[in-house]
Amino acid sequence: MEANHFLSSYLPDLSYGGKRLYDDMVEQAVHAERLGYRGITLPEHHLINVLLMPSPLQMAVKVACMTEHLELVTSVAVLPLRDMRVFAGEVVQADILTDGRLVLGVGRGAFAYEMARLGSPIEESKPKFDESLDVLIALLTEEEVSWDGEYYRFEPLTIMPRPMTQPMPKVMVAVMNPPGIAACTKRGFDIQTTPLAGKPELFRAQIAAHKEAKAEMGDAGRDLRIMMSRVIYCTDSEAETRRMVQMAHDYYSRFDNVFTGPGIVHGGDVAPLPRAQTIEELEENLVICQADEMVDRLAEYAEAGIDEVILSSNLGQPQGEHLEAMERFATDVLPHLQQVPAAA
Repeated sequence: MEANHFLSSYLPDLSYGGKRLYDDMVEQAVHAERLGYRGITLPEHHLINVLLMPSPLQMAVKVACMTEHLELVTSVAVLPLRDMRVFAGEVVQADILTDGRLVLGVGRGAFAYEMARLGSPIEESKPKFDESLDVLIALLTEEEVSWDGEYYRFEPLTIMPRPMTQPMPKVMVAVMNPPGIAACTKRGFDIQTTPLAGKPELFRAQIAAHKEAKAEMGDAGRDLRIMMSRVIYCTDSEAETRRMVQMAHDYYSRFDNVFTGPGIVHGGDVAPLPRAQTIEELEENLVICQADEMVDRLAEYAEAGIDEVILSSNLGQPQGEHLEAMERFATDVLPHLQQVPAAA
């Protein structure tokens, strides 16, 4: 199992500013490459100080200029918010400027607050995403594409320039439900997923759906992979574990507001709301602990067949502490996980 560092840009203190925030994200990416992480993931969110990155492709190009071999994965580009005729050309340009290191992770969107304010209500994001993905694939793989659908109608056109990576840049789909994972795998897409607060049975079902679909595909599915995102932070003491779990609880008081809650936002600042889930219950769903315990807990993921784990760990802590935690993980945890054999 390989590791991917999530540049989950979180700005709890608005006075910190976007310049310092993105400088931190670039520094974390450079640090990840030096430490042996396979890649980084880049979110897309607008109008809020949680996961704040309006253009993951721009950030991918910036990071590519500062690194040599790090894989650059969008997590995820929200297709219903974009016109695929414009976006397809942007993807090709980003793939060229990153020397083919781009992996285009795509999804339907998650936060009703931003989706509604950007004119694409979350309630209709599923059918719009499905059609947008079909349009995008057609534009990336074919010339003189025309369309007559529910959301797109246009005369023949060819995006320019043509893709450098053939037949097109790598595409990875974000999906949580096991039947959806199986369907996307059979279409030839890599998978990004997460159980969020789900029980362990969910992540096992997610992985099984991917592996079973690959098996049915034979050689065509051999190189497809599944990545799983979790909150993972390697602490150096029990006291730091307690402090980071509290920071995670504070983070989720904002995250829940825009993910499943009412979407109360003031001047871009997502309001922290009381949570029904206790800190103890939250801790069971996160991987915030010291290295020895982390090796034992994540070995279950490696054994189950996860190809790559995405470490989401920006919880509002100072940058220096974050870089130290990344190094602890790379030194004391990752080598053990890379030696765990995955189940057949």
